[in-house]
Amino acid sequence: MEKKGLLIVVSGFSGAGKGTVVKKLVEDYGYSLSVSATTRQPREGEVDGKDYYFKTVDEFRSLIDYNGFIEWAQYVDNYYGTPRKFVEEEMNAGRDVILEIEVQGAMNIKKQYKDAVLIFITAPSAEVLRDRLKGRGTESEEAIAKRLKRASEESEDMDFYEYIVVNDELDTCVQKVNSVILAKKCEKEYNIKLIEDMKSSLKEI
Repeated sequence: MEKKGLLIVVSGFSGAGKGTVVKKLVEDYGYSLSVSATTRQPREGEVDGKDYYFKTVDEFRSLIDYNGFIEWAQYVDNYYGTPRKFVEEEMNAGRDVILEIEVQGAMNIKKQYKDAVLIFITAPSAEVLRDRLKGRGTESEEAIAKRLKRASEESEDMDFYEYIVVNDELDTCVQKVNSVILAKKCEKEYNIKLIEDMKSSLKEI
């Protein structure tokens, strides 16, 4: 029987580059990326089932009632959630699944999946984080200030994560995150069946 896949939760500050890191992990190492469901309208170019699963409010609430989400939240007027079916099917098939998710959602995941790997992506310093947000050139000073305030709040929960990875140089950061996942898969707890099989087989030889 194939070993169950790992659930990898990646969080990080806005501006730390976690989305780019996750994209590279999927491209370079073949991880499965969980697609979130939402009730917001698709933006131009977004594809249902690729960018998001777009649901009506009634469809989303029905999935909540049937325990169809690992975690979900409501932001302003829209719902967002992580569909349980895809994640568990991928893991049961032996594939490792990445969730790019907020701190609050990560805590909910850990309660349900004790073996989940929690990784927090950060910029090298608060100053670099601020400069990256400004460097985007897409947001007002007020919006940047709000994101930095949010980052300050999120920093209080960094202790909750098992691994902290600094995104100073993209390729190095991606390699470090992949190394964390590989190391996790070499832990004794992840290889109990292998150990038992080896002991049993050696006694029979």
